[in-house]
Amino acid sequence: MDIKFDPNNVVIKLCMSGMRLEDSGDNENAITMFHKAWHEATDDYERFIAAYHLARQQKIITVKLKWMVTSLQCALNINDDNVKSAYSTLYLNIAKCYEELCDSDNAKINYELSNSYNGAPSDEGPFYHGTKADSQVGDLLTAGGNSNYKPGLKMNHIYFTANVNSAGLAAALAKGEGRERVYIVEPTGVFENDPNVTDKKFPGNLTRSYRSQEPLRIIGEETEWTKLTTTERRKWRDNLAKNKGEIIN
Repeated sequence: MDIKFDPNNVVIKLCMSGMRLEDSGDNENAITMFHKAWHEATDDYERFIAAYHLARQQKIITVKLKWMVTSLQCALNINDDNVKSAYSTLYLNIAKCYEELCDSDNAKINYELSNSYNGAPSDEGPFYHGTKADSQVGDLLTAGGNSNYKPGLKMNHIYFTANVNSAGLAAALAKGEGRERVYIVEPTGVFENDPNVTDKKFPGNLTRSYRSQEPLRIIGEETEWTKLTTTERRKWRDNLAKNKGEIIN
């Protein structure tokens, strides 16, 4: 199975709406939105995401634990590379619940399971990098470019993803007048989960976004991905302009 994170998925959109309500302090309507996401979920991937957000909202630890275990079970049922990065986060949250319930044995087991999944990414790609730069197969893409998201910020890493539509989004938002390009790339050195998205809105690194201080080698070019409409592009740019969050460089 190969599930791609899709921001247009109905359940993911409901969870994003819930998180916006949460950020505005409206927890009551946020939890209503997460329950709606749970009831509209049609498969284990959607249930895993909805259950996680329901778990976060619970004040009663036993109920929080129940939802977090439900989320984990759905994630394990999927057994997919797009979801494995969430295992460590889910086991960690379960361990903390057991700790609060003074169940040290189950807390210890789940802390150990969390640590066992908390290593370097094992993703084998294929990987993509979105840009407006005109490059050739064999060229190396290196760190040190200007950020697309924060003026004047030079990036210490080069970013890439295993989700071609995420790379297409990066190409659409990239600076420059050239046409949008999505290159197929291979890392030449070690890489890590992008800390700007990992465990931020969703558990783990569901968008399979990575970064490296070592160059990426271009091995091809992808021409098929879901292009943004003019309205979607404007909306993304407006959201980026409003975003005051710090970039972990």
